[in-house]
Amino acid sequence: MSDKRGRVGWRGYLPAITTPFDRDRQLDLPALGGLLEWLHAEGMHGLVIAGTTGEWFSLRGGERHRLFSAAAAQMAGRLPLIAGCSAFTPDEVVEHIDHAHSCGFDGVLVTPPPYAMPDEGDLLAFYTQIAERSRLPICIYNWPPGTNIDMSIELLSRLAELDAVVAIKQSTSDLSRFMNAFFALKDQVRVFGVTMDEVGITLVQAHDADGTMGAGGVLGRYQTGFFDNLWKGDVEAARMCGAKDRVLMRDWFTPRLVGKFGSGAAILKAAFNARGLPGGYVRAPFRDVSAEDAATIAETLRSLGCLEVEPARAAWAEPTS
Repeated sequence: MSDKRGRVGWRGYLPAITTPFDRDRQLDLPALGGLLEWLHAEGMHGLVIAGTTGEWFSLRGGERHRLFSAAAAQMAGRLPLIAGCSAFTPDEVVEHIDHAHSCGFDGVLVTPPPYAMPDEGDLLAFYTQIAERSRLPICIYNWPPGTNIDMSIELLSRLAELDAVVAIKQSTSDLSRFMNAFFALKDQVRVFGVTMDEVGITLVQAHDADGTMGAGGVLGRYQTGFFDNLWKGDVEAARMCGAKDRVLMRDWFTPRLVGKFGSGAAILKAAFNARGLPGGYVRAPFRDVSAEDAATIAETLRSLGCLEVEPARAAWAEPTS
């Protein structure tokens, strides 16, 4: 087994969190602080900042670096922090990595550059250039719905050989593709994307699977509880927690893992707002969900026992459309 797995302690449920924007669509760092404290109190096993759910693509100027600085200062080493450093060129990615390193982040997450549609030779060169210059461990993010690129097992295996690469996030609704990546790479690097169902229970129990970098963490302890309970040997409690996550995925997302009511970020922010937590608003090119869809999202939370305050009482729940 590769010693690269042991370089990082990442495992369990590490959500890619939303980035709060205020009513004027400005970066809302006080709200970010509140969200981070709630996620920490709910027992998250780590956090991904400025990932896809964090709308990295709409952050302007130095906002991504301000976000990194604020998140690292707020958490002060209490949780593993992974910085979303996706960008179009290796130089841009490394610039973000350098700032994340200066803030004290523990690692970075990098997708293939979207829109450009590089082939697998291009991608091998892209990631090799980044890995040779990175001062932080790298998680490669295979995200076909967001990049329109589905990296082959052969390419992922070559990327896993790069010294700085310690993890793969394999986000796919195709179980066979996840399994192929998991069993090909699990002894070499950490592999994230475990579903919170009977398959996931088997993978954690029989193969010490690492976990998942999920979306948002909006269910709080129910999502971390899937892994916490498995590690304690309480399979029934884990099954109950995972069932709630599956309801969320079924009701809010399509089988391709994209949102039913708009973007994933808009859905998750509406969910946080419904819970009285600092979700805030999304930025263009996304739109906030409609009032009708926000009510549907709140009803899902209510059915799961997660709606702790009425939406009308929530400070962050003003109607948005």
